[in-house]
Amino acid sequence: MPRSQDTIDLLLSRRSVKPMTMIEPGPDEADLEIMLRAASRVPDHGKLAPWRFIVFRGEARAQFGKVLRDIFAVEEPRADEDRLKLEERRLLQAPLVVAVISRVVPSQKAPEWEQRLSAGAACQNMLVAATALGFVGAWLTEWYAYSANVAKALGLGENERVAGFIYFGSPSQPKDERERPALANIVSEWKAD
Repeated sequence: MPRSQDTIDLLLSRRSVKPMTMIEPGPDEADLEIMLRAASRVPDHGKLAPWRFIVFRGEARAQFGKVLRDIFAVEEPRADEDRLKLEERRLLQAPLVVAVISRVVPSQKAPEWEQRLSAGAACQNMLVAATALGFVGAWLTEWYAYSANVAKALGLGENERVAGFIYFGSPSQPKDERERPALANIVSEWKAD
């Protein structure tokens, strides 16, 4: 099989970017379809599709921001107006936001852990696809990914939880690099005694 240096370079250079630095344009309909198709190509033992996607773009980002503000005000009653405004504008930081929903499907073949990992892989494939298309992204799991009230507002079932909110846009500045762990510190080779 031929080696694709472009793919290797893409994987070795992918970098998360803070949503507050993202600008228009974001992925258009065709780009989003490619990203979602890539997300659905992850390992999926038993063909369960243990994930789904909720897309926020345009005015929907501001509308859901009002929901986040109201929920945060209830969950954090001491929050000041500045913090409430931050929550209201949260999804407006990027042109496109996708909530990846992990859902556990009853299965004899694929335990819950495998299904949750598949949802994580869907997040990563979407980020890599966005990078290949020339966009930047960030996978976030802050308070609103864990809030039962937000889950209810999203219409999640009992078997579902947010794997992450993934923000997409164009870069407004060069991507900086961060230190990565030395392979010698994270890789071992098993040997029989």
